[in-house]
Amino acid sequence: MRNAVGMLDTTTFVENGFLKVDGVVSREIADAARDALWTQIGLSPEDPESWTRPVVWAADLTGQGPFGALVRSRRLGEALDAVCGTSGWQPRGSLGNIPVRFPVPPSDDDRGWHIDANTPGPDGTWAVSGRPQTLLLLTILSEVSAHDAPTRIRAGSHRDVAALLDERLIDPFECGPLVDAASADREVTLATGDPGDMYVVHPFTVHAADEHRGRVPRFMAQAPVLLTTPLTPQTGSLLASACWR
Repeated sequence: MRNAVGMLDTTTFVENGFLKVDGVVSREIADAARDALWTQIGLSPEDPESWTRPVVWAADLTGQGPFGALVRSRRLGEALDAVCGTSGWQPRGSLGNIPVRFPVPPSDDDRGWHIDANTPGPDGTWAVSGRPQTLLLLTILSEVSAHDAPTRIRAGSHRDVAALLDERLIDPFECGPLVDAASADREVTLATGDPGDMYVVHPFTVHAADEHRGRVPRFMAQAPVLLTTPLTPQTGSLLASACWR
């Protein structure tokens, strides 16, 4: 199944539960976003001795400048249309939270297998359910190789999780061990790439952070994209057919 998204084969999304979109923006735009984040966190790529923590959190909350070019990219919109259906998703106003991972031991204990909270509860908190209202968008802002703490993805795990969950809300921390066990036999793919690449990840795809074994800090935004309606087996989009048909 091919569409107009730069001739990307969206059958990979159905099979694996994620879709890599190369070159959503130019490298210059992604580099400008990363430079702004260096300033925000008060550190320098030229001063490794100042890198004292394995993870430093940054954020884009305004969507201005290069960040706006990323979230409003036509190429991203075409990819989300292909996966969610036209008008099946809500545009983001910013990139959101951006964990910066440094090659500093010891690693943070935040690398467990999980899926993200995807359903709002009646009290306004977010939980996990089999009727998700979000998918995950990963935005690469630095060169990410297999050594640079790429997000680990269990390819095909979205089908395991779809069979596990239903309408009930589950605490994300309680859900982690469940989806980990259900997908333990799946092959692991690493979300590597260049600045300006993105990954569109199914809400049921099991993933995890990784230890930084390289030399260059890794900048990768991770943000939910809201769906216009909750995902169900009856939804007429690639998101539904990827896990229920």
